[in-house]
Amino acid sequence: WLIRNLHANGASFFFICLYMHIARGLYYGSYLYKETWNIGVVLFLLVMMTAFVGYVLPWGQMSFWGATVITNLLSAVPYVGNTLVQWIWGGFSVDNATLTRFFAFHFLLPFVVLAATILHLLFLHETGSNNPAGLNSDADKIPFHPYFSYKDLLSFIIMLTA
Repeated sequence: WLIRNLHANGASFFFICLYMHIARGLYYGSYLYKETWNIGVVLFLLVMMTAFVGYVLPWGQMSFWGATVITNLLSAVPYVGNTLVQWIWGGFSVDNATLTRFFAFHFLLPFVVLAATILHLLFLHETGSNNPAGLNSDADKIPFHPYFSYKDLLSFIIMLTA
């Protein structure tokens, strides 16, 4: 139970980190790097798919609403929608074959996520960005006094009291 709970809560925290990463990208205008941003969107969708197939596993069932939404989304794909629906569910019901398939996807998709992450970083590197947040990293522009004077004074006081 410990590993299962750590896995679930770690995944939830990972999504919080992803949302903060997306928010930072929106704030700093990273969406202007279209290739990098689009790979990030695909990456986010892959992580959501991985989470979904993992979420279904412990219970062996899902709500009719969830199954209906997924079925409707997949069936809307032109030409292959009906085949896609039957393939993802392994038929017309969620049974052991579906759970086995979902377990396999939940194991394999993180490797696809890893590959997409490397691609994401590759495109980020292609833009010449070693400072993706766009923050000013030039510490010499900070005036020596008062910043360093107060910093040194505070460090000295902490050293005396410790």
